[in-house]
Amino acid sequence: MFEPAPQPVVADGPHPPVIEFIPQDRAAGGGRRAVFSILLSLAVILAVIFETGSMELRRLPAMIPTSPLFWAIFAAAYLAAPAGDWVIFRRLWNIPASGMLALVRKKIYNELLLGYLGEAYFYTWARRRVALDAAPFGAVKDVAILSAITGNAVTLVLLVVAVPFLGFDKLGIDGRVLTASLAVLLAISLGAMVLRRRVFSLPPQDLWMIGRVHLARIVVSTVLLALLWHLVLPEVALSWWLYLSTLRLLVSRLPLVPNKDLLFAGITVVVLGEERDIGALMALMAGLILATHLVLGAAIALNDLANPERRA
Repeated sequence: MFEPAPQPVVADGPHPPVIEFIPQDRAAGGGRRAVFSILLSLAVILAVIFETGSMELRRLPAMIPTSPLFWAIFAAAYLAAPAGDWVIFRRLWNIPASGMLALVRKKIYNELLLGYLGEAYFYTWARRRVALDAAPFGAVKDVAILSAITGNAVTLVLLVVAVPFLGFDKLGIDGRVLTASLAVLLAISLGAMVLRRRVFSLPPQDLWMIGRVHLARIVVSTVLLALLWHLVLPEVALSWWLYLSTLRLLVSRLPLVPNKDLLFAGITVVVLGEERDIGALMALMAGLILATHLVLGAAIALNDLANPERRA
């Protein structure tokens, strides 16, 4: 792992040897990391061009709210996941404030390019920027796995509450599909817990901390989404939006349910009794999130290509 650095020859008598340890896992590979960063930047630019061409950008300005409160809540909702990760890695590694930008990059890479590509980027960032006693791969892996497990646990709880209250008919989900989805969630979660000694690398106290932060992030994101919907359509009571935001979380995490957006739109019609511009609202929120990905992704990629020395 470490090797002593060569020492200069001293002519004026013996001196105690001074040994400087050089980490061998960070000395090489700079060229490969630079190529990887350039490829990521180019891939983000290509994704921005492709997604921009598929968006109906001309319709967005007329739908965008002008309330400063809306934009403040939208920014908080967008940054909820990176902020939760920052809290986790601050506790684990004492990462600096600049780590928040790296975690925003992680979110954009996952959303625009490929799932878990953001984790690969953050792993390389941590190896270069954070002083660690060991390779950070285990911690990044544990955080990603616990995020999925926490989401599955919340989904299972919501199923237990929602199905007796609404029934299969109002949820619009076939009973066999729902049962199969439940089985998949249980198998993944229970399998990870049974094999936790082989799956996880961090000690139990850190795993509990990570799980609590993920749970808080899910709750905060759900509440903020309901507030955003209420600001766009204030004629619908906030309590209904909180309820629908919870149902959306449930529907979005069911693994075997196709056309989740259409299914949720149908649920909102059933719950609210009429359409109430729900389709336009969902299109607005999806468009704003994608536009934010595109603007930030393009800015980050262009900055990386214009400043290769800072990227490296």
